[in-house]
Amino acid sequence: MLGQFRAVLFKTRSWNPRPNARRSLRQQGGFTLVELMVVMAIMAVLMAVAIPSFISAIRSAKEAALREDLHTMRDAIEQYTEDKEAAPQSLDDLVQSGYLVSIPVDPMTHSNTTWVADQSDTYTSVDQSQTGINEVHSGSDLIGSNGEPYSQW
Repeated sequence: MLGQFRAVLFKTRSWNPRPNARRSLRQQGGFTLVELMVVMAIMAVLMAVAIPSFISAIRSAKEAALREDLHTMRDAIEQYTEDKEAAPQSLDDLVQSGYLVSIPVDPMTHSNTTWVADQSDTYTSVDQSQTGINEVHSGSDLIGSNGEPYSQW
């Protein structure tokens, strides 16, 4: 009985055991080359817009970190000089005396050993008995977004 039912349905084409057997290659699911090329072009345009602003955001974050690190170290040098009445002889003196927890990592060079400490022969106060470090700069030779080298910040 089931075999007769299938024969009747197959002859009337309302039931087909292989529904995709008659479809041509063009009617099968998938993307054409043109559709893929359009998607790739849209992705390329979006990346061309997004990547430069991503790089700019990273650069400005590093510059903000550099400004903060320089401010912190210069403030520690000033406090050390006022408290001890002598300028520190190295950045390590600031760590050993407790004015800094550790020497920060230079965000431009990714190292804490590249800081350039400027020694001065001038006294910053009347009570100061010994000269030493009075300024610190980044050891990077790159140029900042303001046109100034990071080593002069």
